[in-house]
Amino acid sequence: MKKNALPVLIIVGLIVLILIFLGISALIEKYTPTDERKDLFEYYNITDESQVAITLDNEVLDSYGTLVNGEVYLDFDFVYEYLNSRFYWDANENILLYTTSTDIISAAAESNSYMTGKSSADFGKTVVKATAESALIHLDFVSAYTNMSYEYYESPARIVITSRWGDVTVADVKNNTYVRVEGSIKSPILADVEKGTSLTILEEGNNWVKVSTSDGITGYVESKNLSKTSVKTLVSDKQEETFHHIKKDKPINLLWHQVTNTSANSKISSVLSDSKGVNVVSPTWFKIKDNEGNVSSIASSDYVDYCHNHDVEVWGLVSNFEVDAVDTTYVLTHTSARQNLVNQLIAKALQYNLDGINVDFESMNGPEVGDAYIQFLRELSIKCENNDIILSTDVAVPAAYNDFYSYGEQGVFVDYIIIMGYDEHYGQASGEGSVASLNWTEEAVSNMLAEGVPADQIVLGIPFYTKLWSLTPRSEENSSEVTYVIGFENLGMNSAKKWMNSNVEEPVWLEDCGQYYGEINKDGVIYKMWLEDTTSLEKRLQMLKSYNLAGAAFWKSGLEAAEAWDVIIKYIN
Repeated sequence: MKKNALPVLIIVGLIVLILIFLGISALIEKYTPTDERKDLFEYYNITDESQVAITLDNEVLDSYGTLVNGEVYLDFDFVYEYLNSRFYWDANENILLYTTSTDIISAAAESNSYMTGKSSADFGKTVVKATAESALIHLDFVSAYTNMSYEYYESPARIVITSRWGDVTVADVKNNTYVRVEGSIKSPILADVEKGTSLTILEEGNNWVKVSTSDGITGYVESKNLSKTSVKTLVSDKQEETFHHIKKDKPINLLWHQVTNTSANSKISSVLSDSKGVNVVSPTWFKIKDNEGNVSSIASSDYVDYCHNHDVEVWGLVSNFEVDAVDTTYVLTHTSARQNLVNQLIAKALQYNLDGINVDFESMNGPEVGDAYIQFLRELSIKCENNDIILSTDVAVPAAYNDFYSYGEQGVFVDYIIIMGYDEHYGQASGEGSVASLNWTEEAVSNMLAEGVPADQIVLGIPFYTKLWSLTPRSEENSSEVTYVIGFENLGMNSAKKWMNSNVEEPVWLEDCGQYYGEINKDGVIYKMWLEDTTSLEKRLQMLKSYNLAGAAFWKSGLEAAEAWDVIIKYIN
């Protein structure tokens, strides 16, 4: 039996030795770092020699620059989204524009020169190239007008951009080590980092730390190889541009005067005599008349002289919705037409000695207009300031559908933004309701402030009119449900009050609306009114003080009750 047991013991021993060897090998394999290296072209997903990888503020992006004859160009859409939304590309006329506080910078596609105002400068290389989808802008041209810095590296071609300034967390490398793709010694190596190298800390962990190198590689380093973290402050060597605004030294009390023909200009004397405390009148004088950006006018020098003799400024209003044949999108998106519009408005303002221009552009197709409207205001603002002309805009309350109005950017360039705080409910689509409920108006002001518009540039537009709603029943076929055709009539303050007093015995006060509400049923038609009177007016005027607004504007002359002005001058005097 002993002789038979010996071979078994030998076999068992061999098995044990093999297992021990395998275990040791597994341990060695487990704890031995890999020396496999990640191909950086693969890391940056570069598949074409013209591609330039981009690391922006320590994040490797999916976007790429383009190498053209050894020069780096950035796609316009990338520049707009990530670096500087003040660049404007006119794809219709192949012109790149950038607007500073004092000048319009322009460069035609494929040109080595650019214009600053009327002066030409040689860039030494092509500034911008048109593409089928967008445009490519030279990196140095972008950098010249953007608060950023960059470094360029080769093999593979990549740029490392810094555009966020302030404190970052950093740590020094204590021993020569590697940056790896993932937090594991089995993960491929991305870069060698020597002792003393400073790395930006992106995410701390127990054993591995996510870092970014100065040459644009993001990966992981073992925490044992890093010193204690410290804070480094990134400071730009470029100064932020400052923008000047023409401001009044007193609250604005603006009255819109709807003028439809030249003979109506003679009514300015009664407009002023019937009001109190008005220091700005905005007559509806100008409109875009064709797609070349020409302007029609019914302005009057006598009107302006009369106002000036009574210490009242005149801000001529220009609208875009008076002429059916005008395509506002076309005018604004074609630089030649847009700048013609700007020049004509300035010429009219100088001709008639206007104190300001009031822009009332409505019903625009946001996706098609894009930033063209804002570019129009940028270009107009420079010429207004050069001629000491106040620029104001009339805007709808902030909402998702009108975000192309870019209220924050407007606030940078225009002097005053007037919130058209009315037509909260406007017809069949909105349903019946208040013209301007108190909560809705206050939300409009709050949202405008949240958009970044300073309070001293916000003027609150307030209605002098009320809608008398009529709901006429109609029966749907094969349905017992009754629906209504919703109609309305706009009534001035006196007419609205008269209807309410004559038809509603006990109007109901609505605290959230800040208005009296009345309803009657007459011959099967339901009539509803949310009354605009001096009580509702005062509720809105109180916001001027609570939000420190620049003033108020009223639509429109002739619809107010005489006693309204006694309330107004309590808050704007």
